[in-house]
Amino acid sequence: MRTHNRLVQRFRPSLSLILLVALLIVLWIAGGASRADALGQTVVRASAWLLIIVVILFGERPAVGTARPVALILLAATALVLLQLVPLPPDVWQSLPGRRVLAEAATASGQAQPWRPWSIVPGATLNALSSLIVPTAVLVFVAGLRASERALLLPLILCLAAASTIVGLLQFSGVALDNPLINESAAQVSGNFANRNHFAVFLAFGCLVAPIWATLNGRRPGWRGPAAFGLVLLFVLTILASGSRAGLVLGLLSLVLGPVIAQRGIRNALSEYPRWAFPALIAGVVSGIAILVLVSVAADRAVSIDRLFWADEGQDMRSRGLPTVLAMIRNYFPAGSGFGGFDPIFRIHEPFNLLKPTYFNHAHNDLLEIVLDAGLPGLLLLSVGLLWWLWASARAWQAGASMQLALPKLGSAMLLLILVASAFDYPARTPIMMAMGIIAAMWLSSGKPLRSEHGFTNETPAPIAEASSRYSGNASVHA
Repeated sequence: MRTHNRLVQRFRPSLSLILLVALLIVLWIAGGASRADALGQTVVRASAWLLIIVVILFGERPAVGTARPVALILLAATALVLLQLVPLPPDVWQSLPGRRVLAEAATASGQAQPWRPWSIVPGATLNALSSLIVPTAVLVFVAGLRASERALLLPLILCLAAASTIVGLLQFSGVALDNPLINESAAQVSGNFANRNHFAVFLAFGCLVAPIWATLNGRRPGWRGPAAFGLVLLFVLTILASGSRAGLVLGLLSLVLGPVIAQRGIRNALSEYPRWAFPALIAGVVSGIAILVLVSVAADRAVSIDRLFWADEGQDMRSRGLPTVLAMIRNYFPAGSGFGGFDPIFRIHEPFNLLKPTYFNHAHNDLLEIVLDAGLPGLLLLSVGLLWWLWASARAWQAGASMQLALPKLGSAMLLLILVASAFDYPARTPIMMAMGIIAAMWLSSGKPLRSEHGFTNETPAPIAEASSRYSGNASVHA
């Protein structure tokens, strides 16, 4: 009985874990949209502020440790957005590229040139600044986790991805779901997201996480193995049903990277079997996924694949709008136009042949849009972030197949998916994807073996390590 009571105490979660789980649930419900006027933005930002206040009042000071690069990059991004809101003298502001049209407007109306901020659309930049409370809160909570709690985020992400899949399948079956917190399209299979491409990224995360969750720390998969395989199949089929062409690329990447990261755990689980068991298992999994994909195509349920043939590149706004976006970058470089103001600024430069009833809300290439928004400073900050990701990823992957580096490799792979998706969309602008990006970056930054307060590394399963430390030399354990 005494042993049971102590085991229950061992699993008592930290305040940071409780707050992080609460925030992720709120983000799943209300954080799937990127538009500033979505009601969910108010919900997620108010929740993030409230939880930050709770951790300040009642929590322990988070240990930055290896997460310092992530914190510095986020701090630099926040400072850059703040700097764009500082009013500038008229002479300085007029010297910035691309401001002539607005300067002429003041002259034509007979007004003196006022002090204006760097950003051309300061309201949109203020919204961009407000959105950063979500990644800041996630960073604080993850930094406050115990070493043994970081792996607990794996089943949590899987549960959230599975819940998104259920919503997506209901939409695919024709059930009309209306989430008043996001601006989803009724005709799209987008789960709890407003955009089906962002939905596909989230499901690709699930495909990455599932095999690592099943084999983390070299434990025997047991029931987790079939469960992980079943979840991966479900995620893949839902990506096909979503109609996201980008999801096909991301899903394929995740199907390759997930088993590669988990290969040490899979091999350990198969150590008692002949050598051919591992390649046979991989071949069986690949064959099973391929068969289900073919069945989905034959049953006319693979909308993502169908859209590869339906799409007319000449009518695709991503390709048609790219020359205008590149011209805008040249026009506003090196100062940039200001964060969040793409829509109204694009209308200034939009050619007649692109005019249509709908509007072009983003550049659909977030890497280019960052350069448009922030100019040279944004390009430098983006370059620093990419160089850090490359360096940290190389450190994690060059360390071999050690099980203790599964989470850093997973973080590297998740950020890779976000980067690939950002080349033709804007997933990182949704609050829940901001949170996933911070979690992935925090995992990646812990490339060195994480040590718990009792001196055990992640090579030893956390529950075993803690139990050994708590009960060593205690005769009652054996009672």
